[in-house]
Amino acid sequence: MKAVTFPEVLAKVARLPANRLEGDGRTTREVIEDICARHDKLRAHLFYENNSLKEHFLLTSAGSLVDPDGELPQGSEIDIMLATSGGLDVDHLSNDEIRRYVRHITLPGVGREGQLRLKRARVLVIGTGGLGSPVCLYLAAAGVGTIGLVDFDVVETSNLQRQVVHGNSTLGMPKVESAKRRMQDLNANIQVNTFTCAIDGDNAADLIGQYDMVVDGTDNFSSRYLVNDVCASLGKPLVYGAIHRFEGQMSVFNHGGGPCYRCLFPKSPPAELAPNCSAGGVIGVLPGVVGLIQATEVVKLILGIGESLSGRLLRFDALAMRFSEVGFKRRPDCQACSPARAVVAIEMEVGCANLGTGRPMLAEEHYVEPLALKRVMEQAPEEVVVIDVREPNELEVCGLQGSLNIPLADLEERLSQLDPDMTHYLVCYAGVRAERAAMTLIGNGFPNVKVMSGGMKRWVRDIDPDMPIY
Repeated sequence: MKAVTFPEVLAKVARLPANRLEGDGRTTREVIEDICARHDKLRAHLFYENNSLKEHFLLTSAGSLVDPDGELPQGSEIDIMLATSGGLDVDHLSNDEIRRYVRHITLPGVGREGQLRLKRARVLVIGTGGLGSPVCLYLAAAGVGTIGLVDFDVVETSNLQRQVVHGNSTLGMPKVESAKRRMQDLNANIQVNTFTCAIDGDNAADLIGQYDMVVDGTDNFSSRYLVNDVCASLGKPLVYGAIHRFEGQMSVFNHGGGPCYRCLFPKSPPAELAPNCSAGGVIGVLPGVVGLIQATEVVKLILGIGESLSGRLLRFDALAMRFSEVGFKRRPDCQACSPARAVVAIEMEVGCANLGTGRPMLAEEHYVEPLALKRVMEQAPEEVVVIDVREPNELEVCGLQGSLNIPLADLEERLSQLDPDMTHYLVCYAGVRAERAAMTLIGNGFPNVKVMSGGMKRWVRDIDPDMPIY
C-alpha cells in the first residue's frame, strides 16, 4: 500500500474522508485508480474521459515529479499538487461572510445555498467604464466570488462624470486596476482577475471560456458582436446593456435556449449612425440605472430565480422616466446561434463614428500634424479654412478658434458654401469623421483638403493640454 496526499480543496469537492489515503498498485496511476475505485466522485476530478490525467495536477514524490506510469519504490508517498491562483473556499461561508450577506441569506429563495452559488460564480465584465462601474461594484457587494475585468483604457478626468468605480486617486491608472482596488476595498472576500487588454478575435474565446457568464459593458459594435458570437458558440449567457444620451437598452442573450444579440440586430448600423458617448454624450446617472439592471440580471441568473430578460429588450427613457419592452425570438437563420449557423466573420472593422480601424483612409499628403496646422493658422489665417465636422454639442467642450462648424451629416448639403480653390483643414474628435469628410470633399472636386491627424484629442495632447476634452 502507498499513501497519496490530495489537495485539501480536492478532498472536499470529491467528498473524501481525509486528504491522505492509501492505495494499492505498482505505478502512481494504479495507486490513484485503486483509490478512485473506492471513492467514485474523485475520478472525474483527476481523469479525462480518455483516462489521461488532467494537466492542472502535478504528481510528486520525495520532492520530485513522477511519471504516472513509472514503477514506484516500496514505501513511496505520492503528493498531488494543484495549480493555484489564490482562489476561494467555495464550499463554506465564514461567519464574517454570513454577517456581511445576512440580508441575502434571509431572503426566501436565496438562503445560505444561494449565497454559496454567488460565491462559486465566475462572471466576466467586459469594459470597466460607465456600465462596468455599477456592475462590478454591485457584483462585488453581492459576493460574486470571482469577477474578471477586461479593459485596455486608463482613468481620465472625463470618465468621473459617470464611471463611479474610479476616482481622482486613480487618474492615469489602468481602469481594471482602479476598479479592482475599489472592489476589494468594498469586499475583501472576492477574487478579482484583471486583463489590461482590448477584447479581440485572438483572446475572446480564451477569456470568455474561463467564466460562467459575461456582462457586456462595451461601447462599440465590433466588440459587441464579437462577444455575442463567442458567447453563443460557447453557450455562455450574455447580459447586455447599451446607453446613448438619455436612453438605455438591456437584455439577456444566449440563455436557456433564448435568442442572441444577432437575433435582435443581425447587422450593425453604419459608423455614422453609431456615435459613442464621447460624441453623443450621456447623462451621468444613466449608466447607473442600466448597469444596476444588468447586475440584477446576473444575480438572478446565478441564483436561478425570477424571470430573466431573455427574449425581451427593455428600454429606458430617462427624460420621460419611462420603461418599455420589445419581445423578440431566435432567428432560425441566425449566423451566431441557429443550429445551422455558418462561421461568422467577426465585424472588427465596424465601430462607432469616433473609432477608426487604425489604417489611414487617405494618401499621406492629405494629413497635417496639429503643430503644423497651428503654424498655418498663426502665419496666414486669411488663407485657412478650418472645418470642424463634429456635432454642435461637442463644441460646447472644446474647439479651434475661428473654425467653421459643419457636422459631417450636413456636409454634402452645404458644399455650395465652400470655395473649391481654398485649402480646407478638417477637424473632428479623433480624426475618423474628418477623414470621411475629406473623402466627400475630394469626391466633389475639392483638391486641397487636409485632415488634422488625431483630431482634437491629439490637439489637446500636443498643443493645449489645459483645454478640456471629453
